[in-house]
Amino acid sequence: MTRVFISRDATALSLGAEQVVQTLQQQATARNLPLEIVRNGSRGMFWLEPLVEVETATGRVAYGPVQASDITGLLDAGLLEGSGHPLYQGDIEALPYFKNQKRLTFARVGITDPVSFDDYVQHDGYRGLKNALKLSPQEIVKQVTDSGLRGRGGAAFPTGIKWNTVLNAPSEQKYIVCNADEGDSGTFSDRMIMEGDPFVLIEGMTIAGLAVGATRGYIYLRVEYPHAHAALNEAIASAYRNGYLGDNISGSGKAFHLEVRLGAGAYICGEETSLLESLEGKRGLVRFKPPLPAIVGLFGQPTVVNNVISLASVPIILDKGADYYRDYGMGRSRGTLPLQLAGNIKHPGLFEVAFGMTLRELLYDYGGGCANGRPIRAVQVGGPLGAYLPEAQFDTPLDYEAFTGISAVLGHGGIVVHDDTVDMAEMARYAMEFCVEESCGKCTPCRIGSVRGVEVIERIVQGTQRDQNTRLLRDLCDTMTYGSLCAMGGMTPIPVISALNYFPEDFGIKSDVDAA
Repeated sequence: MTRVFISRDATALSLGAEQVVQTLQQQATARNLPLEIVRNGSRGMFWLEPLVEVETATGRVAYGPVQASDITGLLDAGLLEGSGHPLYQGDIEALPYFKNQKRLTFARVGITDPVSFDDYVQHDGYRGLKNALKLSPQEIVKQVTDSGLRGRGGAAFPTGIKWNTVLNAPSEQKYIVCNADEGDSGTFSDRMIMEGDPFVLIEGMTIAGLAVGATRGYIYLRVEYPHAHAALNEAIASAYRNGYLGDNISGSGKAFHLEVRLGAGAYICGEETSLLESLEGKRGLVRFKPPLPAIVGLFGQPTVVNNVISLASVPIILDKGADYYRDYGMGRSRGTLPLQLAGNIKHPGLFEVAFGMTLRELLYDYGGGCANGRPIRAVQVGGPLGAYLPEAQFDTPLDYEAFTGISAVLGHGGIVVHDDTVDMAEMARYAMEFCVEESCGKCTPCRIGSVRGVEVIERIVQGTQRDQNTRLLRDLCDTMTYGSLCAMGGMTPIPVISALNYFPEDFGIKSDVDAA
């Protein structure tokens, strides 16, 4: 029986994957063709979705992008034998976009059935957990610390230091909380892992529990991810059935329980303390720090709060060792980062690579430049609170410290591309408007400053006392940066100031009047 792989990823579904599956099943039944359709994760090459891969005697070959209307012609041409066709792509892993990646965290995504426990184990799953069960909590934490893994949610705080703090905090109950409230524009790596390889997140959270002495974990998932919700719940149920969650993990006598909790659509709940408030059933308001969540977290107990990619990177570290992971990357940025290309780009999708590649290489060599062929004028990296980078900064290596050096953030690795028709003053206004909409309202600089920011930018664009209002905008941004309670208000000025510095003409001001 021939196996055919078609993605169940939300992007593939939005492009017609379900219709492709239904048509292929109908045609196979009518033609009496023996085939098995496996719903895998996406390979991350979204311009080729829906992608259909066929398992042949010489390996998997792909066709894409495939629509339901293409199925008859594909079958007539010999789809199940891997024959030629205008949509034929060959071996996906041989294409430069895929071949030149360093897939560690995403090693299984697109290859396996995401909710098949057997598939996961057959592709090196749970090897990290088995190694962790042989180690002491201190040894597990040391492995993660020595790997150089830093938080992939944006803050880039060393994961091992956070875990060590929770390990050494005295308490009868500790928690592992996964921040899966992926709300940044242009980001989708968390969703792809949860939909395409949920067991790796479950394994990573279980290892974290063993490392710090936590017996309960929660995945705080954004409500807009129904497909991830379904995949996670199915995988969690399977992990319980197979003895990898519960009171006796793999016969070790150690316990870890895990469940998914849904958020309610608030961007601010991506901030860890606001997330904890929401998880406790309260309104999502930012907490004052200190105390840190590692000391006083969920329900007042020591809590590890990490994002999806951080936790999903842990199994490979415990499987292959800290040195293996640390050997990827540069400087203090070790391992790999799943970069997400979105916006006006020819080849949108996910590209996992070791830190150090330049933004220009990613945008042009792999992203293919703008989809409409126009020049790239600005790129926002790091979500809606990230800086807008001009072409002059495209040679910056993708590295946390390198981005800090140009007053930018690498963040969660989301990259949104704009061509030369973009109005950067409007983008700056949008950043302030976004803060108005999403602020929790607890602190004045964020709650009021963002409203005033929208008004001041509008006056600048309209030409009202332009020089005076430009200075006022910069002063307002300083107040928000240094006076806000959390990163929501503190980082909103980053896209505003970058737009003002690098694209002053869009505000109607001269480049040398208010340059930083």
